Amino acid sequence: MSYPFQDIEPKWQAYWNEHNTFRTNSKSTKPKYYCLDMFPYPSGAGLHVGHPEGYTATDILSRLKRMEGFEVLHPMGWDAFGLPAERYAMTTGIHPKETTKNNIDNFRKQIKMLGLSYDWSREISTTDPEYYKWTQWIFLQIYHSYFDRVARKAEPIAKLISQFEVQGSSQFEGFELPKGVSFSAQDWKGKSRKEKEDILSHFRLVYEAKIPVNWCEALGTVLANEEVEEWVSKGYSVERRPMRQYMMRITAYAERLLEDLSLCEWPISTLEMQRNWIGKSEGLEIEFPLEQSQKGIVVYTTRPDTIFGATYLVLAPEHPLVSEITIPSLQTQVAAYQKECSLKSDLERTELNKDKSGVFTGAYALHPIDKNQKIPVYISDYVLYGYGTGAIMAVPAHDQRDYEFAVKFALPIIPVIEGKSEEGKAFDSKDSICINSKAPELTLDGMTYKQAFHAMTEFVTTHQQGKKKIQFKLRDWLFARQRYWGEPIPLVHFADGTPKALSESELPLLLPDLKEFKPSGTGESPLANAKEWLVYKDPETGEIASRETNTMPQWAGSCWYYLRYIDPTNTKQLIDPELEKLWMPVEIYVGGAEHAVLHLLYSRFWHKILFDLGHVSTPEPFQKLVHQGLILGEDKSKMSKSRGNVVNPDDVVIEYGADTLRLFEMFMGPFEMTKPWSKNGVEGVFRFLNRVWRLFHSGSEETFHVQDVEPTEAELKILHRTLKKVKEDIDHFSFNTAVSQMMIFVNEMTGSPNKPKAILEPFVLALSPFAPHLAEEIWQKLGHTTTLSFEPYPKWDEKYLIDANITIVVQVNGKMRGEFQAPRDVNQTDAISSAKLLEKVKPFLAGKEIKKEIYVPGKLVNIVVAG
Repeated sequence: MSYPFQDIEPKWQAYWNEHNTFRTNSKSTKPKYYCLDMFPYPSGAGLHVGHPEGYTATDILSRLKRMEGFEVLHPMGWDAFGLPAERYAMTTGIHPKETTKNNIDNFRKQIKMLGLSYDWSREISTTDPEYYKWTQWIFLQIYHSYFDRVARKAEPIAKLISQFEVQGSSQFEGFELPKGVSFSAQDWKGKSRKEKEDILSHFRLVYEAKIPVNWCEALGTVLANEEVEEWVSKGYSVERRPMRQYMMRITAYAERLLEDLSLCEWPISTLEMQRNWIGKSEGLEIEFPLEQSQKGIVVYTTRPDTIFGATYLVLAPEHPLVSEITIPSLQTQVAAYQKECSLKSDLERTELNKDKSGVFTGAYALHPIDKNQKIPVYISDYVLYGYGTGAIMAVPAHDQRDYEFAVKFALPIIPVIEGKSEEGKAFDSKDSICINSKAPELTLDGMTYKQAFHAMTEFVTTHQQGKKKIQFKLRDWLFARQRYWGEPIPLVHFADGTPKALSESELPLLLPDLKEFKPSGTGESPLANAKEWLVYKDPETGEIASRETNTMPQWAGSCWYYLRYIDPTNTKQLIDPELEKLWMPVEIYVGGAEHAVLHLLYSRFWHKILFDLGHVSTPEPFQKLVHQGLILGEDKSKMSKSRGNVVNPDDVVIEYGADTLRLFEMFMGPFEMTKPWSKNGVEGVFRFLNRVWRLFHSGSEETFHVQDVEPTEAELKILHRTLKKVKEDIDHFSFNTAVSQMMIFVNEMTGSPNKPKAILEPFVLALSPFAPHLAEEIWQKLGHTTTLSFEPYPKWDEKYLIDANITIVVQVNGKMRGEFQAPRDVNQTDAISSAKLLEKVKPFLAGKEIKKEIYVPGKLVNIVVAG
């Protein structure tokens, strides 16, 4: 007969709910522990078995920490804005608000069914106006700030304006301000509202720009690079199109985002992914003058030592110079190629193994060192406008992509660093010396990479043809989406194009209640159809403006939710400063590795701005990070409806119980590793829990039965080993080995004739983080009247962890020939005598002369014999 989980689990879930067992006392004097899951997007499909893996791990940890005397903050909420709900609304006419509410209700029901110890009084949804009021508030703090290059931090834009009013632009010329823009304090005061705002846009951490984006006509929205593959796989077409977009100047924080990774206890692979995404490099910006123009093409290179090998230049197809320099006879061909490139994603364009394509513009640039050398200018899709300057000097002898392009278009390939390349490949090394690098004004021949880098830096600086620059791969964050179901951006636009931020008192700016969610047809979001909502009358001037129609990306709400959990009902401020200091940073953050780059990067960026402005007290939000491994289908492939291998956790809970699901997901293998689902494994864990139940029950009537008898030495040893291993394994996220140890305990105790309460009761506490429903039921049967959730975790005694006997290995001439048990304090004479008496050892000693006898205390005996 199976243990009655169908009765036990609803009983204890009701108890925890009725008694608010897991409600956090924010101002408790206990030590604090903030344990956070990456909150889910509540899709219509509901939970899959991958969700409970991470949630169970954090629940086990939270339950253990409560037993250790911590006040634990363990919340749950919903990252609920998103394109799927809006797309569903387009096809069904059902408002995303309704769909989202239904999905959240289903997710909540499923999660509660698992017995997870969340504080549900802190539940949040990013779609709740009381939540996104503060998302908009944070947006305004960022909009009203700029990055002070000297102080290396965000400062209020009002401070910058004050500087302009007193000093003009002198401190910023050639840095934030583009070449040719300068003004005095008097000039500033005489500028129009629009002129001032145009200048401030070079500084604000939120600014407007016209940039190439991934536009999906059918969806009527811009897609982030990481969303393109998903929607293309669903049959949608995506093209690159220049559009007006709001950007966040995350690049200003690139150095700090890189430096402060040293403060994070994160997986090495995640840290490396963050570093690679930020992509710091040191190089030169060099200007190649155009042959028949006052303008030049600026390139960024980390290899200025190879400049004499530059045989052509390549512009990104979107580069604004393309239309200016293309000769009339090639304009049709160039335009056709630009259109072709607009249909490709950045990933498609930069694949290393793809066939190189491009078009000659008809224009030539002059070599910056040897002006007699003309260099043709091409466009090609392997150069991206969003990276570097959107132009490269191509050195085909020493760059593989340049080499392949040069071969295809029959362009010169000139080796300029010493070394032999493989057939069909470019040679690249920083450990070689320069060759074929000579001109009247400069020679690099014979120089090492460092020497040539220094010589080139001096040359371009002296001749005002370039400068040394630290470059990052990181691009500014495209922060606008042409969607309805997102946070409205709290900005308006006057007729002259000047933007204005709403005041804090006007928040939240609510979404209008539309009936139609299809794209506006103008490239704007469906909000453009809300004609009355669009009209804004400025309360200060009475001037009429138009509201911003773009909404925020889904990332916005997830950038700061960890703060809202700490103070979820605060209507006066983002977060109570005292509570923030008590609870931040998050001690442990658990979620999928698919969020290892962007979500973490954007959250860190927002947090650093809030830190600079004094709203939070820590430079980083998440102290320790752990990623759970992917759970595959039973066929060892990724779960998907099309493969028919998706496992619904509801089905598992109905058939085997929540404790079985929890325990099995922890037992499948190392937490961070990918592992396949196994129904046989689920059944095995279910049998284990039944054996636990039978440890406390006897007879056909299943009478509860434990004894007040003295435990044996062996029983004490297995208990204390189990207590120690379970606790330490939880701390190290080694849940599978903790479960294994509990199985060993049950195996040994099942064979024991007695059922000592002194042994079984502490075991229930060790089991409780993993199987809380079963543990609570047994705890109650043991005579306790309150939940075990706050019972101290049992202490182990080291004396029971030490074996009286040890195993001694016996070798003859270094090869293992046997082993024996001996007292822990066995001396050398007794150990060697015992070794010689072993039946397996005697044949190797018979008739042999013993040359040497070696004893390594407590480990081995090695007998060296002649012959």
